[in-house]
Amino acid sequence: MGKILEKIAQDRMGISLEQRGSDSEDFHDISVWALKEMLEKAYIAGQGMPK
Repeated sequence: MGKILEKIAQDRMGISLEQRGSDSEDFHDISVWALKEMLEKAYIAGQGMPK
């Protein structure tokens, strides 16, 4: 699941989900519509994953 979430964040925002220890690299402004799109993609991706 981590790789899928990383890909979604990279594709939509151009960011990594790795903690970097730097405010400028760890905190990002994001629109609500971009967040909604990424959550929807993660939900859909999770539907196809084995339990």
